[in-house]
Amino acid sequence: MPFTLCHRVMENISKVIVGKSQSIELLMIAVLAEGHALIDDVPGLGKTLLAKSLAKSIGAGFERVQFTPDLLPSDITGFNVYDQQSGRFVFQPGPVMTNVLLADEINRTIPRTQSSLLESMEERQVTVDGKTYPLPLPFFVMATQNPIELEGTFPLPEAQLDRFLLKVRLGYPEEEEEVVILERFREEDPLAGLEPAAKTQDILEMQSARRKIHVSRPVAEYITAIVRATRNNPALRLGASPRGSLALMRAGQARAALEGRDYVLPDDIKYLALYALAHRLIVSDEERLRGQTAERVLGEILGQIPVPAAREV
Repeated sequence: MPFTLCHRVMENISKVIVGKSQSIELLMIAVLAEGHALIDDVPGLGKTLLAKSLAKSIGAGFERVQFTPDLLPSDITGFNVYDQQSGRFVFQPGPVMTNVLLADEINRTIPRTQSSLLESMEERQVTVDGKTYPLPLPFFVMATQNPIELEGTFPLPEAQLDRFLLKVRLGYPEEEEEVVILERFREEDPLAGLEPAAKTQDILEMQSARRKIHVSRPVAEYITAIVRATRNNPALRLGASPRGSLALMRAGQARAALEGRDYVLPDDIKYLALYALAHRLIVSDEERLRGQTAERVLGEILGQIPVPAAREV
């Protein structure tokens, strides 16, 4: 399997990003699983730098959209303009026509504009004035959002959240890591000299190989049990959909690939469940007022469901 190249990509990203090896791995899992990632954290932690480092490391096209309250859907997807010379309308592509799209502070714009990415994220295409345009492949959206408690933010609609394969938090660096950041960026920006470690065609081939990673019946049943338990939990107003089941399975395949295995283990699923499912769950109003969170409820569910034995897998 060609997945050793993924480790070269992650090492390349680490030439710019200090620490955060887990976050980099989760980002690579999302790319391999043909999904998208939502980075939820406060400003200034390197979310934009992480997306740029990924794009450069795979030799991909990169576009950044700063989401603001006055942003329109056409500012993302593109629009038709009238060409006087030809006497017809010509499509002007928007920034979504790229490989890696950074949707920066996605929750600072209105839900209508947020939702303009739905078709692109799910079907890898955009439709403008009734005409459909395919997006370049691979296509990966990395969206960042500030915590919803901050002023001037709009919670993402459930349908939008469901399109993200994983939700990741970077967190503040450790003390030694912050010292290294100061030293690394003291004289120059390491991103400027970063060379690609792979090509976009390599990513497409690895995505194709990832689909062949074996998922046994017990592992599939384990995924199903977790997801169905979220739908029946009284603390949750909304559980995970079948899209959540598929996301967890594909993420498990990607992690198995990075670990050098051609089969998924229950441990892959248990490890990734919080990242793949928690953002899809909605806690009931009563439980939310009591301080309950989706992560805590999901953690309780994972503790209650038996993990398949190794001999069964």
